[in-house]
Amino acid sequence: MPLIPSWVESANDATAAFPLNNLPLGVFANGDDDPRCGVAIGDLVLDLRAAEEAGLVELPGGPLMDVPFWNEVMEAGPEVWAGLRGQVRALLAEGAARQEEVRPLLHPLAGVNLYLPFLVSEYTDFYAGRNHALNVGTMFRGAENALPPNWQHIPIGYNGRASSVVVSGTEVRRPWGQVKGPNDPVPRFVPSARFDIELEMGAIVGLPSEGPVTVAEADAMIFGYVLLNDWSARDIQAWEYQPLGPFQAKATATTLSPWIVMKAALEPFRVATPPREVPLLPHLAEPGPMLYDIDLEVALKPEGGAETVIARTNYREMSYSAAQQLAHHTTCGCPMNAGDLLGSGTISGATKESRGSLLELSWDGREPIALVGGGRRRFIEDNDSLILRGHAQGDGYRIGFGDCAGKVVPALKDPYGRD
Repeated sequence: MPLIPSWVESANDATAAFPLNNLPLGVFANGDDDPRCGVAIGDLVLDLRAAEEAGLVELPGGPLMDVPFWNEVMEAGPEVWAGLRGQVRALLAEGAARQEEVRPLLHPLAGVNLYLPFLVSEYTDFYAGRNHALNVGTMFRGAENALPPNWQHIPIGYNGRASSVVVSGTEVRRPWGQVKGPNDPVPRFVPSARFDIELEMGAIVGLPSEGPVTVAEADAMIFGYVLLNDWSARDIQAWEYQPLGPFQAKATATTLSPWIVMKAALEPFRVATPPREVPLLPHLAEPGPMLYDIDLEVALKPEGGAETVIARTNYREMSYSAAQQLAHHTTCGCPMNAGDLLGSGTISGATKESRGSLLELSWDGREPIALVGGGRRRFIEDNDSLILRGHAQGDGYRIGFGDCAGKVVPALKDPYGRD
């Protein structure tokens, strides 16, 4: 599919993140206004709450955009999702009849504040990238035992904290926790010295379920995708994760990009998961291409310094798609809710430059990363900003997600305020 022209000129640039083909959904506030639903187009955002109030957009069961989150539209179902995209596309397409009514509802993106675009019901993170699992397993268990026996058969996951999911631009404070070195007789309670990121995609569940669903049904339940950074305290994780897995090491924050790219915008970019060494059981097998060809990168910017792109990879590297992860999540009968968030797991490629975490990039700190302008990093230092970016490349256009960024600020001097 080629670029769909818009009367919003900035949307027709081949490098623009938000052409008419995209129409990502977010929540924004202009000046002192209260937050409201909007859609990004070029370098502008269309106020959809105002558009619905003016009758420019009409959805069954509406109004659905009179609240500052997208959950009500999600719960309305796929026909409403498609109807919304169709109506907004008609308003913004080249030659649209109602341009003069729409124009006052457009605001420059550079001047608005962006908020978390949906209410996160529950959050589950996965360990579903083969390259990442091989790298981490090799570091700590050796190449012969890198993959756990179950890894080839199920997307391994854990339940995370929905309460600490934040939108891009939110500062992240370095956490305290228990750490124990190999020569320490007992653990110490200290700020994490090995704070890290994980480059991931996040899938947003739009439809609830009761009981098991197939992979195809799970795919139909997904509303859209965001970039996701699952901040990770590696030293805290190393002490706590046996036998039940991550806990406080992953509870500090999970950062999301501010725009939900609806699944419909990604349809031209579907790809199959990579070839498998071991066939999956039938209930998890792909009924068709379930992944997406999305280029991804990670940049690190020290305070006052230049930005260094430290990794480039692609979402197609994942061994399990979001639909397979969601289907697996339901196999025991677990109900899913609109607003559930699934983290893909760290997305790493086969080369050093394509690894999606500092743990891998610096190989557990043994091979520091060189930064533009001097300096090196093993793990994140105070006041470093980490920026995740991604886009799918179409024919003369891009489907972008917006930056997923966070600055790490110093740990509290005393987390219990006893200083």
